[in-house]
Amino acid sequence: MSLPISSNIERQIEQASQLYHRLVLVVGAHHTGKTRALQALAAKHDWPILSVNLALAERLLELTVRQRALRVARILSDLLAEQTGDVVLLDNLEMLFHPDLEQDPLRLLQSLSRNRTIVATWRGFYDGRALVYATPDHPEYRRFEDPQAVIVRAQTNDPVNGTPSTVMETSE
Repeated sequence: MSLPISSNIERQIEQASQLYHRLVLVVGAHHTGKTRALQALAAKHDWPILSVNLALAERLLELTVRQRALRVARILSDLLAEQTGDVVLLDNLEMLFHPDLEQDPLRLLQSLSRNRTIVATWRGFYDGRALVYATPDHPEYRRFEDPQAVIVRAQTNDPVNGTPSTVMETSE
């Protein structure tokens, strides 16, 4: 029987705290329990959880498209600075991949994880070498070789016990 995703993430946070980039990515397709796992961790440890899409959208709304691209990294850094604690949970990152924002989402998350542990959901997959977001024909498609993060893969339902299962890997 596999452990709940949240238990696996907890174990990986300890490992990530020793790395240069203190980044844990919970990677999986839609409906694999990523958000539920972050909510459980937030409730258990009183860690802040931030919906990146909502928080960024509120702060980018009044800016021009060009200003958004120039300021998104600083705004996200400011949002994280408003959070207390050594661990911050990030959910709903899709906005970071929007072509108009001209961001490298992985590098942005890595830079934010230098001084505190960031646990972020990532809708996509990890094949053991590369972290992928979207499909190659999608405008937001990204592929990151050797992502330099602790990866917790939230996979589709486990046929044995009917719950999402996880695989933990470190690409650091």
